[in-house]
Amino acid sequence: MIRCIDRSKVEPSLVLLDGRDELSRSLEPDDCPVLRLETAKLLGVSAIRAARCLVRFWSQNRPDIVQSYFLDSCYFSLPLARVMGIRATVRVQNNLGYWLTPRHRLLNRLLRRCVARTVTNSESGRDAILRAERLLADKVAVIENGVDLECHPDVTEPMQNLDEIVVGCVANLRPVKNIKGLLRVAKDLCERFPCLRFSIAGDGEQRDELERLRTTLGLGERVVFLGSVANVPAFLRTIDIAVLPSHSEGMSNALLEYLAAGRAVVATDVGANARLLDRGACGLLVAPNDDNALRAAIARLLNDPRLARFLAAAGRARVEAEFGREAMCRRFERFYRELHASVLR
Repeated sequence: MIRCIDRSKVEPSLVLLDGRDELSRSLEPDDCPVLRLETAKLLGVSAIRAARCLVRFWSQNRPDIVQSYFLDSCYFSLPLARVMGIRATVRVQNNLGYWLTPRHRLLNRLLRRCVARTVTNSESGRDAILRAERLLADKVAVIENGVDLECHPDVTEPMQNLDEIVVGCVANLRPVKNIKGLLRVAKDLCERFPCLRFSIAGDGEQRDELERLRTTLGLGERVVFLGSVANVPAFLRTIDIAVLPSHSEGMSNALLEYLAAGRAVVATDVGANARLLDRGACGLLVAPNDDNALRAAIARLLNDPRLARFLAAAGRARVEAEFGREAMCRRFERFYRELHASVLR
């Protein structure tokens, strides 16, 4: 967002709680001020040093709006912003809060006085925040995600080689992503379709458990775990059908990437998935926690390559029309302008 936002309307700066590792530094924009606080803890001497550093930075680069991503950044930055008299403070919460502990929920309630607006990326996320925190409706804004279409310049039709069809998934390997369910479905489908294999990009706490399940199910090399993949668009060009089997989502960046890459999609009907897939016009929606429905949807695409290609093309067109990165930036620019005006009143 920093790279494509209109600098005549918004002048960004970026503060990183840590920022020391090589991957973090490689992602930094080179055309705005960046401050690395180099602390991994919110308590202790390093946190006090980081707070002083941030106060100096904001004193020199006086922001009109402070926007924080992720809980640690919220806890650290938003109270400091309010102490410094910065009233336009924004917290971003782009999930449904399924993993929040009672401690996190308490801290979020205490943080409310420091937050002018909460931003989320889906209506289901907004509803969850309003229920959990009992906020006024006008305190929570929905700004939908966007995907960088330039990362997917050469979109090819899926299922051109019917001698080998690849079903793929991009996910953190955590229980909420339901990769276990996908493996159970893979066992049945691999028995029915000799041309089929599965490729899973991502890593996480369940990696060892899922690899054991692959062995137990006798899937062998029909299912490949690739671990973390640095170039997701390149990975998506290697698959035909992209699956999102999650139990819970807000607005899924993975699903946006699938559509931008022109892949045929099967996704559970959670969060904003139905919105992105235009209620099934751009991909197949299935009930969550339903192996039979997931299996039937993938099999439908395997049996009907023309349908798979039609849905893939429709999904790419939908992203181009509504969910590109440029469109997302325009939504944020409008939000910042309206927030700043409301604070000045």
